Formats: sequence, structure tokens, C-alpha cells
Amino acid sequence: MKLFSSVKDVTDVNQLVSEAIQLKANPFADEQLGKHKTLGLIFLNPSLRTRLSTQKAAMNLGMQVMVMNMDKEGWALETQDGIIMNGTTVEHIREAAGVMGEYCDIIGIRSFPGLKDRDEDYSELIFNKFVQFCGVPVVSLESATRHPLQSLADLITIEELKTTAKPRVVLTWAPHVKPLPQAVANSFAEWMNKADYDFVITHPAGYDLAPEFVGNAVVTNNQDEALAGADFVYVKNWSSYQDYGKILSDGEGWMMTNEKLKLTNNAGVMHCLPVRRGLELSHEILDGPNSLVLNQANNRVWAAQAVIKSMLKGS
Repeated sequence: MKLFSSVKDVTDVNQLVSEAIQLKANPFADEQLGKHKTLGLIFLNPSLRTRLSTQKAAMNLGMQVMVMNMDKEGWALETQDGIIMNGTTVEHIREAAGVMGEYCDIIGIRSFPGLKDRDEDYSELIFNKFVQFCGVPVVSLESATRHPLQSLADLITIEELKTTAKPRVVLTWAPHVKPLPQAVANSFAEWMNKADYDFVITHPAGYDLAPEFVGNAVVTNNQDEALAGADFVYVKNWSSYQDYGKILSDGEGWMMTNEKLKLTNNAGVMHCLPVRRGLELSHEILDGPNSLVLNQANNRVWAAQAVIKSMLKGS
């Protein structure tokens, strides 16, 4: 594997999930594989789970890890070609990515959308420029449109805990105080469609995801209808895709609570974190037996380790 940016980069999803579960049982089985190899983690936005889990995964494989917070520690990057750099940008992404590729055997890059220009965000300009110019395998640590390491960890969590071959999985929109990207929701939908679950997406009117991510999912604006009989409920906010980057409602009545949980098949409740307690998810669920948020966070390590291992073997 040379690139991990979406489920489309994975030849066999079931095999990758199985690899991650095996690594969870024996984390240091391949610690010689990454000896004298370096992983560079480049963050244009803050991170907790992604940084720590990917760093731990690389260390389990014997790698050295370098971390750079470009938003705080790096030069302002220019992404356009053929221009005279007499403005605020200091370094071109061609040289920046190229230099990082000289220092690292694998690069992880995290970049967020601006939520102003949909075409620009969905072109994945920054991420694709790094892929183009660094010359080494690249792992997405979240991009403008997807968060594949999170989605792989989510799939691992469901596969570990499901009690039926084809569980009912519901992705439900949740309220938030500011507009958030569609990346986690897009990515989760993409991976759930690949897993061939009974997959449902529910959200208020105006929050439809791009059709290419919705796939074969059933979509409804009736949250209670969606939750009926659910085995897993994934809670996540996202801003509007059609009215791009906008918050269209206050989301009253959409927060998951124990009362709503009664509609489900005693569902496990998932969230990628960080979570706004009492707004996106009730305290009672987060502190109760149905919460799977720590399971998901733990599986971030094994998701990253399975992907990095595949890249090391490929090199």
C-alpha cells in the first residue's frame, strides 16, 4: 500500500480489519519491520487521538516518529504553481513536501477544510499536493472530505462487538455550536457501505451528504424511525453540504439520550471524539454501559498499525 486516503485504497477491507485485530492481540510481533524507518506526522490542525494513536502504532512497529505542527511551527505554504511568491506565503508546498519525503519513509498528513468554498475543499488540494511531491507513501490523518483511520477503527469496533452478521448501523446527525466538516460522516458512510451492513443515515432537512458518500444507505429525516431496532448508533455533527459550511438549525431534539436509546436494540453508541457533552451526546449515555467511544479510541492504534505495517511491507 502506497496511499491510504479512503476505503478505495484498500484491496481487501476484511483482511485489513483482521490484521488490525491480530495486531491488537500481539502489538509487538512486527517491531523489527520498522527498525531504522521514520514516520513523519504533519498536522495543519490540532489532534489528540490521531496524533497519539498513530505515533503509538508506529512505535509498536519499531519506527522513529517525527511530529510537526505546521499551523504553529511551519512556514506559510504556497500551493499554487507558476506564481511569484511576493505575498504572505514563505515556502512552496513542492519544496516542503519534497524535503519531508527526504527525511521520512512514510508521511501522515492532516488538513481540514475552510468550509467556505466547497469545490476547493472537495478537490483536496493540500493533501493531493503532498502526495504528489513527497515521493513516499502517505497516510491521511484526516482530510477535507474523509477520515479513513477513524472509519477503519469504527469498522473494527463494530466487527468485534456485533452479534449478527448484518447489524443495523445508524449514522445520526447531532447538534453543535459551530459548523464542522462532513469528513467523518462521509468516511463512515463510505466504509459502512463497503461492509454491506443494514446502514441508515438520519439528519434534519438540509444536511444531506454528497451522493457519492451516501451510496446505498437509507436516508431519513425521522430520527426515531432510523433508530428503531438499531444495533449501533454513530453520533456526529456536520455542517450543510448543499448550503456549504452552514448551520441550518439549532438541532433541538436531535441529541441522543437514554430515552431515544430505548428505540434501539440496546445499541452501542459511537462517537469519534472530541464530543460536546450535553449537546451532541447526553452525559448518561457517555457515562453508561452503551458508550463505545473508548473502544473506538483504542482501536485507532490498531487501525493505524495495520495500515503502516502494510506500507512498510510494500516498501
